[in-house]
Amino acid sequence: MTTAFVSTIVRKLSNRIKEIMKRLFFLIIATLILAESAAAGQGSSSKNIVITKTDIEKAGTSIPVSAIGERVGSVKLYVPRWVEATDATPAYAVVEGSIFPVDPNGWPINFRVLLPASWSHRAMQAGGGGMNGSITVREGKNPMINKGFVMYGSDSGHQGGMGGGGTVLASGPSGAKTDDWTLNEEAIRNLGYMQMKKTHDAAMVIIERIYGERPRFNYYVGGSQGGREGLMVAQRYPADYNGIISDVPIVSFSTLMLAPELIRIQEKPLANWVTPAKVNAIRAEFLRQCDKLDGLSDGIINNYMASRAIFDVTDGSGPVDPWVALRDPNGKDPKPEDNSTSARLTNGQIKTLEFVYSRFKFPSPLANGVKSFGMWLPTTDPESFGTITPTRYKGQEGALDNAPVHSSLGVLGVTGFLMQNLSADPLDYTEDKAMNKRRKQISEWLDATDPDLNAFYKHGGKIIITVGTQDFIASSGAQLDYFQSLINKMGQKKLDKFARLYVVPQAGHGLSGRSYKMNGDGESVMVKNIPAPNSNDKMDMIISWVEEGNAPAKTLVINNEGRIGEKQEGKGYILCAYPNYPKYIGGPQDQVSSYISSSK
Repeated sequence: MTTAFVSTIVRKLSNRIKEIMKRLFFLIIATLILAESAAAGQGSSSKNIVITKTDIEKAGTSIPVSAIGERVGSVKLYVPRWVEATDATPAYAVVEGSIFPVDPNGWPINFRVLLPASWSHRAMQAGGGGMNGSITVREGKNPMINKGFVMYGSDSGHQGGMGGGGTVLASGPSGAKTDDWTLNEEAIRNLGYMQMKKTHDAAMVIIERIYGERPRFNYYVGGSQGGREGLMVAQRYPADYNGIISDVPIVSFSTLMLAPELIRIQEKPLANWVTPAKVNAIRAEFLRQCDKLDGLSDGIINNYMASRAIFDVTDGSGPVDPWVALRDPNGKDPKPEDNSTSARLTNGQIKTLEFVYSRFKFPSPLANGVKSFGMWLPTTDPESFGTITPTRYKGQEGALDNAPVHSSLGVLGVTGFLMQNLSADPLDYTEDKAMNKRRKQISEWLDATDPDLNAFYKHGGKIIITVGTQDFIASSGAQLDYFQSLINKMGQKKLDKFARLYVVPQAGHGLSGRSYKMNGDGESVMVKNIPAPNSNDKMDMIISWVEEGNAPAKTLVINNEGRIGEKQEGKGYILCAYPNYPKYIGGPQDQVSSYISSSK
């Protein structure tokens, strides 16, 4: 091989390399330009949309019924208003409307939409509370408006009553009384599920008219009744929402309304009446058997699963008679006024307690094949929300001639929805073939118990559900049973991809609580506050999960101010995902590092 030949080969190879490098250079430049262009385009499209006062007339005066996913009579929009910016809140528009029923004797759904002057392409539907009756979104300072969210909500399809107040845009039939809506099928179904869809669809039309496009991210956020609504939209309208926060949901709503009446019916015989004098003994017994189950006797019942298994006499997993230590040998109460921790209970009183703290089995399955209602868990507050009462009511043995008729937060669900007689005494409720049929029908409209969230999962939705174990306004037992049904239906692996099921031990309906001043050994202990997880932090969590793919940890840390984190250090408590609980492993009791998330 000659030198000239080698030089020729080297020269040709060098030129070829230069050509390849040249092409590669231009390819890299082109790629960078395209990437920059794409990023610029994405940045441009993600910029907030700005509106002014002149834009609000685009809302119009009505919405066609064809734009609403559930049947409606008509949709009226009122004159929109513009709210100027203040030091606390940016400028925003207010559009209000009424969705009129198909039934001419029905009730309208009044709704309100708040549209910020600078919109971040996000929207949030706000859930209700109690039995609803007033529009959930109010004007004024709101952190979500400051974040550029459109806010919208409704009165759920009736006006006044529990949750009432504020301006009524439209109301029910002329001459109707406040509670008459509970006798109207369309109004009940609106409360149960249809009002969420109708309000959502109306809001989407308004948003598109004002901003020129629909939200890229839509959220549903609510607690209690609003928590149930959040579950219901995931079950019934899974494509409408990207993220849902459901706090303390009243899952089995139809039976929750009935349960307080069932307890009073159970106490109709005087011998079954659990009097306030017995509260200390009941609490002490719960603590004696349950306080140490988490590894620490501190006045907090952390291990809610094992505690429930002890006192639920229907599941076959606990002792035959968990109340034996309080049961009087003769089955009678030797000292009815004894309010000490060593007071004795009658067989009838224990029968009532077994009813309250065990699953209530239905004569026949309700919606989604649910066969029981979870009732309540062992608690340090057994008299909470009127569960134990000093009063004998009309229809109970020993009641005075002028005794009051029993009432509770959800009594309209019994006298109205079920008995269909608002003048009825709820303690006259009985279950027969006709009532069981009515129970199932109401359950299908109201209960958010469907565990099949596959459609919501496939849509890419994310949901965070948080409950407390001492919630007597909702039912901790029903909530935990729904959690288990989700695991059974979806499987834990799939569920973890889109859902978080958090449990705050010893927390009530506001997701906060406190330890009791005495532990399971009967010793005095320092009372510790259990702060509710911060709502703003939860909102940030769901946004980050939905929009950035950052899934929250299954075990979180809640500090003494309620702020949520993941690093297990400092004072506070750990928030575990069902069925886990905070198990003490040693160290200072107020340090989160002294606990692990455990299911055993």
